[in-house]
Amino acid sequence: MKIYTKTGDAGETGLFGGRRVPKDHARIEAYGLVDQLNAHLGVARLYVQDVELDGLLGRIQDELFVLGADLATPLDVRSAHVVRMGEEEVRQLEAEIDHFDDELQPLKSFILPGGSPLAAHLHLARTVCRQAERAIVHLARQEDISPQALAYVNRLSDWLFTLARVANHRAQVPDVPWTARRGS
Repeated sequence: MKIYTKTGDAGETGLFGGRRVPKDHARIEAYGLVDQLNAHLGVARLYVQDVELDGLLGRIQDELFVLGADLATPLDVRSAHVVRMGEEEVRQLEAEIDHFDDELQPLKSFILPGGSPLAAHLHLARTVCRQAERAIVHLARQEDISPQALAYVNRLSDWLFTLARVANHRAQVPDVPWTARRGS
């Protein structure tokens, strides 16, 4: 099987189910940003030295493939090959956020992205997650999408923020507090 098909040379791509859309279509932007997020998590995993965190990030990468396929498939396409995001994935993220919050000191100020290399990469991934969320909101205003897709990315950005704090905590690197500058 060749990696190139030449079917996109005119600026269109195919969705699951056969419909062709322009490559700048809101649906393509949304799942493209999910793919970009997944790539950022792949880079973040290069810095993981904690087996638990690596396993969690691997699971999220798998779930992002599901989310991407969900977004690439219009809701009217029915297929046994398409798995949609579900409430279970959202609940799992919430449970893990709650679990990790118990490990962390409560925040007393805003924090800047940074600290350990892993935390910095997770903060970067969080910003891409928010970008994907905005693209999914944009898509949802134009077309029906799976109802849990938006809830999942919204919760995932909170999860990534929490995991970045956990990465710093476990590396014994403090979070970087933000200090507001005062005008003169």
